[in-house]
Amino acid sequence: MAFSSLSRSRALSLAITTASVGFSLPVNASMGNLGTTYGVMPVDVATAQSLSMFNDQVSATYYNPAYLTKDERGELTAGILHAEQELRSANPNANGDILANSPSQHVLIGMKTNLGSLTRFKHPIYLGFIAGVEKYGKEMLAFDSQTTENGQFLQYGKEPLFLNIGGATPIWRGISAGASVRVTLDAQANLDAVSTLGGETSRERLAVNAEPSLKTILGTNIDLGSTFCPDSDCFLDGWETAFTYRTKSAASTSVDSNIIVTQTIPDPGLSLAVSTIDSFQPETFGVGAQYRGENWRIGGSVEQQNWSELENEFSSDTIKDQQSVPAGSRIQFDDVLIPRIGAEYALNKNFSVRGGVAYEESPLKSTRNPEINYLDTDKIVVGLGLSATYDRTRLLAYPVRLDIGYQYQQLQERDFTLVDFDGNETPVTADGDVHVVSGSITLKF
Repeated sequence: MAFSSLSRSRALSLAITTASVGFSLPVNASMGNLGTTYGVMPVDVATAQSLSMFNDQVSATYYNPAYLTKDERGELTAGILHAEQELRSANPNANGDILANSPSQHVLIGMKTNLGSLTRFKHPIYLGFIAGVEKYGKEMLAFDSQTTENGQFLQYGKEPLFLNIGGATPIWRGISAGASVRVTLDAQANLDAVSTLGGETSRERLAVNAEPSLKTILGTNIDLGSTFCPDSDCFLDGWETAFTYRTKSAASTSVDSNIIVTQTIPDPGLSLAVSTIDSFQPETFGVGAQYRGENWRIGGSVEQQNWSELENEFSSDTIKDQQSVPAGSRIQFDDVLIPRIGAEYALNKNFSVRGGVAYEESPLKSTRNPEINYLDTDKIVVGLGLSATYDRTRLLAYPVRLDIGYQYQQLQERDFTLVDFDGNETPVTADGDVHVVSGSITLKF
């Protein structure tokens, strides 16, 4: 995308602003991601993502693309997600302070279809995509990167565009495989201008380009009963396992500007350059299993998230780079394991209830990281949800499904030391509460 012919005052203002804080709009974005911070669809929210590897809705393109094969019908899904956060940072000698409470509000749309009919072989090939846009569809590039004296939470805030596209196919006797890509944006801005000391500019030139960056997600699913005893009953009936892999990803912005100030800064002018990343997601390995009974199922998963890679990413980030900070005080991250468990029960053919719980250890190892002052805590995640299927439709060929999910996240107390720009230290205790509500409607075809 490209833009030109900005007004003179706006051009200079943009140069100063972007060079200072890197598109620092008041959106409180972070290193979070809709899919891992909350859950994409209501089923994922309600089960704390414990059954996400075995969710046959379009969110499978993010959690386990292979599970797109579990329902042969096409699907069109629309939904919303609203997350309310109260993130606190309290000085022991003062009253608790709410550090951030801006909501994250997503509108979601997704579709899945079988492309096998396009070929002569009639082998099913499923294609799916899902997109989530912040502020109920009005904000595609929510982005904020800054240093702070008061502290900022690592994984919460508004999220940038969430977009996944993928496909899957059955391979052999209950074994399916799938692959998808997560699409993020790498934005680059270039500004050249001549300005007087009074701020009047001339000969401005602004170009902004945003290129997609594609990051791979792989998944496989094994129905153990169909694989090992397809022609008879055995103790493996009802059991499924899944394995997934996601490469690391992030949104990034680079700003280069060159300003000539008449009679003060001659040609070639003042060059300012900023490069920063946001919404980082680590390399992730996941394994899951579930057992399905007649009208119920129970399952769980374990994820390994390699957050230690973020230390290297920050070395090329001009805002979060800590090369000038003493080595012992630089920000550090740990690789973490996240266990999840959940269950679902069908009350009858029209109504199902589900729930889940997870314990997410904080990947932030250091409790003192000058200038950035990131805060992050361990958290307990609990979810609950309901599905309703309306099968007496007069116009539609298949029933309509409604889902709603609620999730509560309790951020455990953790002590940090904030360091201001003058080197003064302040001890604080970080904690918080997060409430998430998600709903969707699904049409089959």
